[in-house]
Amino acid sequence: MLAEASAAIIVGFNVRPDAVAAAHAENAGVDMRLYSVIYDCINEIEAAMKGMLAPKTREVVLGMAECRNVIKIKSVGTIAGSYVKSGVIQRGGGVRVIRDGIVIAEDSIASLQRFKDAVKEVKEGYECGIGLEKFNDLKEGDMFEVYTIEEYRD
Repeated sequence: MLAEASAAIIVGFNVRPDAVAAAHAENAGVDMRLYSVIYDCINEIEAAMKGMLAPKTREVVLGMAECRNVIKIKSVGTIAGSYVKSGVIQRGGGVRVIRDGIVIAEDSIASLQRFKDAVKEVKEGYECGIGLEKFNDLKEGDMFEVYTIEEYRD
């Protein structure tokens, strides 16, 4: 019951649960791990602790956009008039600027506009204005690959 309340894992070494306890744990969704070799138990707990300390991350590509027009505004900087070719473009997401198949910059999206409105995201098939935080040397034909970093556990 304690493992159920705290969403814990029950670890056992050289023991077997009785039928009532095993049935209750299964109904409650409690994970029971039983070992007969102590090194297997130690290695698995050590791996779980390392996973708790430093979660692994992966990059998830959200979408691609093509720069079709470059607009220079004095107070704002350089804005890329873009067309979203696939997925979704999100403000605040990481972005790679790709020119002729080569990544020339990695930055993040500072502003995302749809007509005169600032928006959080623009979906596939729509046009938008993309302003990057640092990189300003944009050219027509540049591709923007927008991604996010996601944490996961094994």
